[in-house]
This record gives sequence, structure tokens and C-alpha cells, in this order.
Amino acid sequence: MNGDPQAEEAEERTRTDARDGDGVDGTRTETQQEEAALALAAEAGIHRLAIPTPFMVGRVNAYLIEDSPLTLVDSGPNSAKALDELEQALAARGHAIEDIELLVITHQHIDHFGLASILARRSGAEVAALDRLAPFLARFGEEAEHDDRFAERTMLRHGIPPDIVTALRAVSASFRAWGSAVEVTRPLADGAALEFRDRTLRVLHRPGHSPSDTVFFDESRSILLAADHLIGHISSNPLLARPLDAEGDYTDPRPQALVTYIASLEKTRAMELALVLPGHGKPISEHAALIDERFRLHRRRAEKIHRLIVAQPRTAHEIAQELWGNVAVTQAYLTLSEVLGHVDLLLRDERVVEDEADGVIRFRAL
Repeated sequence: MNGDPQAEEAEERTRTDARDGDGVDGTRTETQQEEAALALAAEAGIHRLAIPTPFMVGRVNAYLIEDSPLTLVDSGPNSAKALDELEQALAARGHAIEDIELLVITHQHIDHFGLASILARRSGAEVAALDRLAPFLARFGEEAEHDDRFAERTMLRHGIPPDIVTALRAVSASFRAWGSAVEVTRPLADGAALEFRDRTLRVLHRPGHSPSDTVFFDESRSILLAADHLIGHISSNPLLARPLDAEGDYTDPRPQALVTYIASLEKTRAMELALVLPGHGKPISEHAALIDERFRLHRRRAEKIHRLIVAQPRTAHEIAQELWGNVAVTQAYLTLSEVLGHVDLLLRDERVVEDEADGVIRFRAL
């Protein structure tokens, strides 16, 4: 059935939960599980603040760490509504924006860092982020333009009609107001330790969903602040993006976002975790089982795409239309990233090849 790729996965998870009998045979309901997980986080001094966004993904989770320094992990988008609700959430914990001493940014998507500049200016807080992400955040407007040009070339190269590309480019440009440039005053190296009075957070670069995805591991409590690296109710789409070290327009071979993401997930699966706190939705208590489910999802989708290519050579956009119908137009870059990520798995396994004609790529089965 054609539909949103993330909605399909959410529906599958609902069927799985129903088969498992949650709330019927004495197990805790999802609400009880969520409350217990949030209580565990609160005992560790970590409090979820769900901030509104204008995007389909819904609210973004910022996390207040009541420690020294008083820390906010992610900020929400640059909007008056987000700022107002963040202030209210902080006040409910007895704090104000001016009390924040450290602001941590997990990755380069605007729903996670859009308010960072305002918060840093009002509070005087240090701003910490992955060292390789710092130049992007400092030059956000310029970098966003380069990203849009990269996306435009990628869409045209993979069969999306020029009129759709033009329309999507305009939409993307309008979204930039939800972000804002911010100076990183505390760059963090992969593997570094972020020291607090009562805890240490290990900085772990986990690229895939974006090139800059960074998770923070509270080692003594086995709690992972995961942002969009792992989300319970939807898969974290590995969106095609320029590498972090790209300067200006990027025209080199396409980054393999899903291949990179799977490698990152494998590292996270090997960790012993009591709790994962994601960037959207509910806490995750069984991270290994969820990651295994995601691996199965990616294998199934790759096989489905392979069958379509076996039937006849196709562009990535044609594959997306076969899978998701009109969603491949309204969410063309999202679905294109989905398809190309799974085609990259097939290319890696030498099951398909790329053929190019007139600047457009089609995939053919071997």
C-alpha cells in the first residue's frame, strides 16, 4: 500500500505491540512504561522538555540536566512559540533561561538548534557541539544554501522533474528562518569526556541520520542522550547531506548515508544501556531489540526495491513513486534519500549497477 515511509513503520510497530499483548496480560501499558522511564531519567537529574516545532515530526525533546553546570541539550526551533514553551518548561523546574550555563547541540537540523543563538545571548552559556559541526553552525545561512544546491543537483540527477525541484527548493529556503547561526565556544572531539559535578557524558559521533549526529553517554547511569540517532516510533531517516568537511558546493560521489547509519547503529547496539532518551517521542528501554527491528526493516525495504529494479531499470524517483505514490512528490527529498540509501546497500552487495544517460541515473539489476 502506498503511503508515508515513516507512517508505514509506525503502523507495523502498532501491529507488533498488539501481538505482544501490552497491557493485557499484566505487562505495563505504553503510558506506564513511558512514565517509569521518565522517572528513571528524572532520578538521574535529566528532565525532558517537549518543545513545539512547525514540522511533521511534531515536538522535539530538549533535555534539562540539573547538574553543575546547569545544561540544556538541544533548544528547539527558532520561533516565538518554541521560546515561550521552553521558558514555561524551565520555570516549572524552577529555572529561567538566564540560569542555563551550558547549551549542548546534538546535530545540524534546525528543530534541534534554532533557538541556540537566542539562548546563548540571554544566558551567557557556553555552547558545546561536535568540533566538526562548529563551522557549519557559525555559517548556518551560507551552509544551508550549499546544502540546498547539493539537494537540487541530487534530485535532478535521480529523476525528479525540474518543476518539483524548483518548488521544493523554495520551501527549503523558507525553512531557514527556523534556524540561526550560533558560535560554538566549546568544541567537542569524538570520544571526549564532558565533565559535570555529578556525572560524565561521553561524546560519541554517530553519523547517518545527519553527518553530525552526536550522542552523549551518561556512563555511570547507562543513559544515552541519543537525539535523532534512535527514535522509538519512527526510523531516523538517513538524509542525504554534504559531508561535514565539504567546502562550498559538493560535487563528489554521493555520500552513503544509510550505510554509514547502519554502521553507527551497530556501535550503539553493542552498548549496555538502561535507557535511551531520543530527540522525539518516548524513551527507549530495549534499544538492542529496536535496532534489530530497524535492521530487519532496512533489509526488507532493500529487497522490495531490488524486486522493482529486477522488473525493469528505474530512477530513484520512479522507485519512490512505486513505493509511496504522491508522497514521492510532496516529500520528494525524504523519499529519495530513503530509496538511495537502500540502493546503496544493493550496490555494496553488487546486486545492482548505475547507468547514466543525459545526466540522469537509472539502476539496473545484475
